[in-house]
Amino acid sequence: MNADTRAPDLMHLRDIHKTYHLGEIDLRVLKGVSLNIARGEFVALMGTSGSGKSTLMNILGCLDRPTSGEYWLDGREISGLPAKERARLRNRIIGFVFQNFNLLPRTTALENVLIPLGYSQEHLSEHHMEERAEALLKKVGLADRIDHQPSQLSGGEQQRVAIARSLVNRPQVLLADEPTGNLDSRTSDEILQMFQQLHAEGITIVLVTHDPGVARHASRIIYVKDGLVTPNPVPFCIGQAE
Repeated sequence: MNADTRAPDLMHLRDIHKTYHLGEIDLRVLKGVSLNIARGEFVALMGTSGSGKSTLMNILGCLDRPTSGEYWLDGREISGLPAKERARLRNRIIGFVFQNFNLLPRTTALENVLIPLGYSQEHLSEHHMEERAEALLKKVGLADRIDHQPSQLSGGEQQRVAIARSLVNRPQVLLADEPTGNLDSRTSDEILQMFQQLHAEGITIVLVTHDPGVARHASRIIYVKDGLVTPNPVPFCIGQAE
């Protein structure tokens, strides 16, 4: 895609560093990362264990803040925002899908999807919230599983609930951290096809993975190695994750 026809960047990182202070030891995880992710892109962040890709995702998702550098999200520089403001921005713009699903065990699929709406600034009525959640569960193929709890669902079904939950606040970007890590190959393909469909509908997707087979579903792969973005594929071992 030519630079003059690309959509404006949704995410822009400039010289991002992240250092963790562990007692007297300073652990440098990100060492000057700069990258752009345009609106509507489907990007894979790929790297081996310890590469820094999960730390990078946490910064992109406003779950953590950099030690130094600039992070522009939706046209706003947010690297110095306090935790409460980051949470407000995160809830409005970003949806998350995790490897372990992170569903509440004794609540139904519908109730799990409804949870983010409790923090929404839309102030929907209970009827409209349930209507939206039910529509999303139908969209991910779970119209007949709405009242089931996670223990009554397969791994693939649980991940579909998690995807519906991630979409309920109508985010601009979906961050998926090893979303197929606990799924068999057939179910993984189904989930990845779902991400491709969401991408086709205009949602920006950032997929974190160590698996080149998963990364190939994205339109662009960003390789992370030793805390830096590298232009070349990184060495990897199947089954190795950060």
